[in-house]
Amino acid sequence: MTILDGKNLANELVIKIRTEVDQITSEGKRAPHLAAILVGNNPASRAYVGNKMKLCEKAGFKSSLVERDINCTEEELLILIKKFNDDPDLDGYIVQLPLPKHIDEQKVLNAISPTKDVDGFHPENIGKMTLGLPGYRPATPLGIMIMLENYGIETSGKHCVVVGRSNIVGTPVSILMSRKGYPGDATVTLAHSRTQDLPGLVRQADIVIAAIGIAEFVKGDWIKSGAVVIDVGMNRVEDPGNSKGYRLTGDVDFTGASVNASAITPVPGGVGPMTVFALIHNTLQAYNSRF
Repeated sequence: MTILDGKNLANELVIKIRTEVDQITSEGKRAPHLAAILVGNNPASRAYVGNKMKLCEKAGFKSSLVERDINCTEEELLILIKKFNDDPDLDGYIVQLPLPKHIDEQKVLNAISPTKDVDGFHPENIGKMTLGLPGYRPATPLGIMIMLENYGIETSGKHCVVVGRSNIVGTPVSILMSRKGYPGDATVTLAHSRTQDLPGLVRQADIVIAAIGIAEFVKGDWIKSGAVVIDVGMNRVEDPGNSKGYRLTGDVDFTGASVNASAITPVPGGVGPMTVFALIHNTLQAYNSRF
């Protein structure tokens, strides 16, 4: 069985980007610049943004973090977004989700310039992805595709079952897996809470992408022999035996699934680092489109 190590892969790929950035800066040009807006103090969001900034440093990028407290109004956030949109020295940025409940997330995402939307959430970029046109792909689905490609996972003609239909992961990755080319050309089933006999459906899958947000929801005996398992989940589960009082687990029962899987992503260290790398990838794309 192969462990799909996203952490090591992301580090390897970012070294290649660093070589390109070093060449850019040696010519007297500025480095690519990626920024993040963080509203509130969600621990998971803060950790994600911290990982982004660390990988930016490895890539030779400039990175910026602008923080606002949880009482930041929607109007204040939209003013900040306009400032970022108009900044000629900023190539791409993200507004870290989730946002406080008093802020309309979709309104905020719609306000981000599509040319700086390196998270790939703007409707214009989602539309381009659907039509197979150039644009910024959503970071987590893009990270998954890059991982499949680099590990040489066969996707053509395979049955891929995606568990979870969110706009951030499930729906876009189902589109990318079904498009022409590699990785892609899979027959995709998008499963969700209303799907009948979900265990039976998953047992048919050659590739399982679990993105439902429930700890160890996909059981080990749902995985058929030789299947590839991509676990997008990141959940905290109480664990009195752990010094932190909790452990991190994905949406798949890793131990049980490992018995039958031919390849599987760990949690943590699988899809998460590839999501961060995808932001770096998209930011370099944004930079190169301007110079």
